[in-house]
Amino acid sequence: MAKAGTDVRVWQRMLSGRRLDLADPSPFDIEPEDIALGLSRQHRWNGQTRGEHGFSVAQHSLLVLEIMRAADPALERRWQLAALLHDAPEYVLHDLITPLKNLVGDVFRSVEDRLLRAVHLRFALPAVLPAEVKKAIKVADRVAAATEAVHLAGFREDELGPVLGLKGIKPLPPPLEVWPSRLACQRYLDAVKALSA
Repeated sequence: MAKAGTDVRVWQRMLSGRRLDLADPSPFDIEPEDIALGLSRQHRWNGQTRGEHGFSVAQHSLLVLEIMRAADPALERRWQLAALLHDAPEYVLHDLITPLKNLVGDVFRSVEDRLLRAVHLRFALPAVLPAEVKKAIKVADRVAAATEAVHLAGFREDELGPVLGLKGIKPLPPPLEVWPSRLACQRYLDAVKALSA
């Protein structure tokens, strides 16, 4: 893998002015406004969803947070923030669909893991979340995915297990309103600020 300081550029300039090094991401170069903007413009399901707007990763993250809160109304604020930030690396790395992640493999996951650790540190969370918190976020993420798959991405409920690997996961009832990116950006940013205050 290319390292910072070589002839190969491995950093991304953000609209905040930050320069995020993907080989060695620093928490000091991570801004909530950059995350909110990037995630609001990244579409789940490779943009292959019903409706006028793509279903953004920002809105997906807010849905995961909503599911986590419903499952545990007493959930600590920091773990709510962790749920909201669970896909934060995608503000730079994009929302790779699972088939592409499977093709790309460990290199992508390694970059994603490093960036998520830096995001956690930026927001005063443990670099690596406790196993039970990580598991609860994963369950909520799978419920959100099942809901999106059935209501937006054209999958039938009986395909959730065999096709998407979401065996035993029930989608939430409709409707699932899709927000324009500007609204998703603002709502995501508001939630990050409220939870990290």
